[in-house]
Amino acid sequence: MSHDSRLQDLYSVARMYYEEGQTMEAIAGKLAVSRSTVSRMLRDARDAELVRISLRPPEAQRIEELGRRIARQYGVQAHVVPASPGDDQRARLRTVAETSGELLDEMLEPGSTLGIAWGTTIAELLSTIRSRPVPGLRIVQLNGAINVEGSGLAYISAVLARAATRWDATVHQFPVPAFFDFPGTREAMWRERSVQRVLAVQREATVAVFSVGAFDAEVPSHVYTHNYLTGADLRSLRADGAVGDVCTVFLRADGTYRDIAMNQRGSGTPPDRLLRIPRRLLVASGSRKALPLRAALRAGLATDLVLDEITASSLLALR
Repeated sequence: MSHDSRLQDLYSVARMYYEEGQTMEAIAGKLAVSRSTVSRMLRDARDAELVRISLRPPEAQRIEELGRRIARQYGVQAHVVPASPGDDQRARLRTVAETSGELLDEMLEPGSTLGIAWGTTIAELLSTIRSRPVPGLRIVQLNGAINVEGSGLAYISAVLARAATRWDATVHQFPVPAFFDFPGTREAMWRERSVQRVLAVQREATVAVFSVGAFDAEVPSHVYTHNYLTGADLRSLRADGAVGDVCTVFLRADGTYRDIAMNQRGSGTPPDRLLRIPRRLLVASGSRKALPLRAALRAGLATDLVLDEITASSLLALR
């Protein structure tokens, strides 16, 4: 018997057993061979890679259904990451960051411009990415990072430098405050050529990665815990109905943002400009981020979403 004929016989037996659901005894009777011969042929079919068996964990259907429901409701490509029993929020964040890092890496092509909005989640994501050169890749900061103490710039510089080293990319930093004291100061800064140069690179972004900030997240959002906002700022945000932020631009629960007073002083990329970027990866972990996450999705800010199953369930439970 030739090699090809043998493979065809193995395939026929495998099809009868795996696709048609016939027993080994039934197959043996049809072929006039012993049951042990059929068993050996099925093993040989697997060894020849004519058969591939995959295991589907019990939670897979639940995870897939969560993703489908989010995709239908918000029009995004949703990637729901399972949560292992006993994982705390930091462990779930790490798992979401690893999945997001792999997805982001797939999005990057030679000549891409990647916009990054700094924060706790994105810093975790960038710590997981693999090292590989992406020719011509540019990384641009989407929101300022300096706070009232003058710090913040070192933090984002380290985060961006890590990504630049791993992808062999060039970095365009945005060395302005996260929030100006006065709207007029921002307007004046936006006329400076050095700032206009960075804004121009932001407008050329082909991929963006960002998270949502929440006032009371389980793993604290950086902007709410490192002296970026005063008590008066927080009271103003509450009065304006803000539930969180994207790129340090604050959103209401319905996704609106234009008449929130704090946004007149912020340096983050506003939603209308974010929407012009073709691929927009939103990463979220933490049930308390569900409300600002919904706001971001209602505003249409993401094309792709990665979140853990607890956050996904919390998002879908919102009324």
